[in-house]
Amino acid sequence: MNVPASLLDLRYAGTGGHVESWRLVAGDRDGRRGLWLTWSVVGRPRSADRSDGVVPPLADITAVAFDRDEGHVATKVSVPFASARFMRGALDVAIDGCELSLGKTRGTVESGDRAIAWDLAVGPELAAPVVHLPKALYATSIPPLKRVTPLASGAISGALQVNGRTWSTDGWRAAITHAWGPSHPHLSAWVHCDAWDDADDLVFEGVSARVRVGPMLSPMATSLFVRWRGESWDLGGREILGQSRGLISLRRWEATSTSKRLWLRAELAAQTDDLVGIHRPNPRGSLSYCLGTRLARARLELARPGDPLPFLVATSRAAALSIVTRDPTHGVRMYV
Repeated sequence: MNVPASLLDLRYAGTGGHVESWRLVAGDRDGRRGLWLTWSVVGRPRSADRSDGVVPPLADITAVAFDRDEGHVATKVSVPFASARFMRGALDVAIDGCELSLGKTRGTVESGDRAIAWDLAVGPELAAPVVHLPKALYATSIPPLKRVTPLASGAISGALQVNGRTWSTDGWRAAITHAWGPSHPHLSAWVHCDAWDDADDLVFEGVSARVRVGPMLSPMATSLFVRWRGESWDLGGREILGQSRGLISLRRWEATSTSKRLWLRAELAAQTDDLVGIHRPNPRGSLSYCLGTRLARARLELARPGDPLPFLVATSRAAALSIVTRDPTHGVRMYV
């Protein structure tokens, strides 16, 4: 599956309300350590009160090092959008000297006494990319938040330092995802796993979301994607037909789906101490809370429709789980 070049680069037009992010997630197979690097853009619409003028858009880089034994470290820097670099027709982003492309990433983010620095080679590609929607829908307003995962799984190598300590990235896997839209959903979850206990070539990704439509909340929409042994199952857009179901709590995500080719059940969950809270602004000033980890536990079952026995049951201690909520009572420590 090829990813159109137009879906890799910046989608922000420079005006109006907009959120956008590119995220690299990586970590070891044992679920002891992991890394999130997120390049973000927030553009705010003109105020209804013309005297307020236009709030300039911002770009920020957030780095989170997950460490189950020593504790997590999170850092963030925000700069004016005009000072960031976004190449057209390719994934090539630079914010405050922190760079990301499909081949490499490097940078340093310092906040107070916390510092995360990296210089990593990313690739080669180990699984087909994930394009979440039919091509035509990327040019529409439905759904409001679009996503594409140009690197569903790849190896990484190189130097990573967390508060001056060097971490080994030998054997780590990495993924890169890109999302954009007018605001963060009211409630959403993004999950990804390519580091399994007993399935070296398995990649799983899922998205569930509820959005506000006027005074109402939409039903939960869910898309699921599997890559295994050269096969691809793209279970996107099936919620309309009632074939994919997702459920989000503040520590857990579950989904089931049935198609003509595949039956699927997935569960991802994290302990509170494994989650890092990140404030995510919305264009109109409200806050969303991103509760994320690369240390979630996952279980995935795959079966052929009509066959009562799964042909694959896989587990992981090193899955990525990102829950975005407007609920301020979530109970997770906010790091940045």
